[in-house]
Amino acid sequence: MHGCVSNEPSYFWALPAFVLRWVDILLSMQAFSPHGKTMSPPTASESASGEISLRHALAGGLILTGLLTQILTFTGLVTLNHLVSYCLWLATALLWRDIPRRTRRQAGLLAVIGLTLLVLAQVWQGAEVDWPGILDGNTFVVAMLVGVSFIGLIGNLRGRSRPPGKALTGARGVLGTWLGVHLLGSILNLSTVFMVGDRLERRGPLTTPQLLGLNRGLSSAALWSPFFASMGVVMTLAPEMHYATILAFGLPLAMAAGILTVGELSHRFELADTAGFSLSPRSLLMPVSMAATVMVFHYGLTPELSIVSIITFLMPGMALLANLPRGLHWTRQRVHQHAITRLPAMRGEISLFLCAGLLTVGLSTFIDAATDNDWTLFTDFGPAQAMASFLAIVASAVAGLHPIIGVSVLASMLDLDAQDQTLFAFVALASWAVGTSVGPLSGINLSLQGRYGVSATGMMRQNLGYAAAMTGLVLVAILLMERLL
Repeated sequence: MHGCVSNEPSYFWALPAFVLRWVDILLSMQAFSPHGKTMSPPTASESASGEISLRHALAGGLILTGLLTQILTFTGLVTLNHLVSYCLWLATALLWRDIPRRTRRQAGLLAVIGLTLLVLAQVWQGAEVDWPGILDGNTFVVAMLVGVSFIGLIGNLRGRSRPPGKALTGARGVLGTWLGVHLLGSILNLSTVFMVGDRLERRGPLTTPQLLGLNRGLSSAALWSPFFASMGVVMTLAPEMHYATILAFGLPLAMAAGILTVGELSHRFELADTAGFSLSPRSLLMPVSMAATVMVFHYGLTPELSIVSIITFLMPGMALLANLPRGLHWTRQRVHQHAITRLPAMRGEISLFLCAGLLTVGLSTFIDAATDNDWTLFTDFGPAQAMASFLAIVASAVAGLHPIIGVSVLASMLDLDAQDQTLFAFVALASWAVGTSVGPLSGINLSLQGRYGVSATGMMRQNLGYAAAMTGLVLVAILLMERLL
C-alpha cells in the first residue's frame, strides 16, 4: 500500500455499506408474504426473542451478500479475496445454535480436525499455510446451493402443496426418479437433486427408496458426464485421456447402476406406495428448460465459466425474471421473505459443506507437506495397480474422505505416460461415482442430510451393498479396458 491509497476496486469499499443497508432493510420492513400474511419464522425458537430475529435477519443478509459477491467475481471486474467465505462462515456462526445437534457435532468435528491438520502441517512439516484462505474450501459449492434455493421463487405459488394427479409408484417410480436425476443431473449437477427431491417431498417426507434413488441417480452420472466436477478434475490431472473410451465404458456402467438400483430396491422395500418422479412433460418442463438455458450459456454466452458458476448466477436471475412481471414490490417482498426464512433455514447444509471444505484444505495441506518428495507409488500403471487404486479410494470414501482427496493424492504419487492416462481417468471417475454414493461426507450425502434430515452415515449403510456390486462391475471393466485398448 502507498499511504492511504488502495488498489482495490471501488466495489470493495461499497460492499460493507451494501451489507449494512441490506440488513437495515431486512430489519426495518415487516416480514410479509406475497399474500399479505405475516411470515412464520424458520423454527419455533426463532420467535422467542428479538435478539434471535435479529440474528437470523443478519445471517440471511450475509448469506445473500456472499452469493452476490460470488456472482460479482464471475464478471472478472471485481477481486474480493475471501469475502465470500467470510460472509458464509459468519452467517454459520450466527446460526450455529439453531443447527440440529447431530449436524452441529459432525460439522464441528470436521472443522476441528481440519484446523488440527493445518497446525500440524505448519509446525511438524514446515508447510506454508495460507491462513486467511483456509475458509475458502467448498464456498463455490455453497454459493451454488444458495443460488439454487431461489428455484423456490419460480412458478405458481402452490408452495409445498401436494402436486396434482396420481403419483407414479412402484418400480416404475424408482426408475423415474433415478432416470430423471441421472439425465438432468448430468448437466445441472447437484441442483437436480433438490428440484426432484423437493417435488417428491410435497407428497410427504422422503422415504429411504426415494433418497437412494436421488443419491444413486446423481452419483452414477460421474461415470460419463463431461459437465461433472469429477470430469473437470480428471481432465486437469490426465489431459491426454480419450473421452470416447471413457464414454464407451462409463455410460454402460451407469445404465447398469440404474438397473441394479431398481432391482435391489424392489427386492428390499415395498414400493407400492413409494412415489417416484414422473418423466411427464409437466414434471420435466422446469428442469429441462433450466438445462437448456445452462447449455446456451456454457457453449454460447459464457463459455469461460464452469457449469457450477453458471448455475450459481442463472437460478437467482431466472427467479427474478419470473417474478418481475408482477411488479417490483411483489419481487422485493418475495426476495425479502426468501432471505430471512429460507436462507437461514439452509444452516445445516451450509455448515456441513463449509466444515467439510476446511477438513479437505487441512488434509490436502498435510498430505502435500508429508509427501513432498520424488517417491512414486507405482513404476507401472496397469490393471492390478488400477484396481488397487480404485479400491483404496472407495475405502477412503467410506472412511469419510471425499474421493477428490484420494484422486488428487493418487495423481501426485504417479508418473503417468500418455497411454496410461485414460485408464487412470476411468479409475478416478469410477471411484468418484461409487465413493460419493457411499461416502458419508460426499456432497450428495451431506446435501441430503442438510436438506431432508437423513443421516449421512445411514445413507452409507444403505448403499454398502450397492457399492459392493458396483465395485465388482468396475473391476471387470478395468480388465476389459486393459485388454481392448
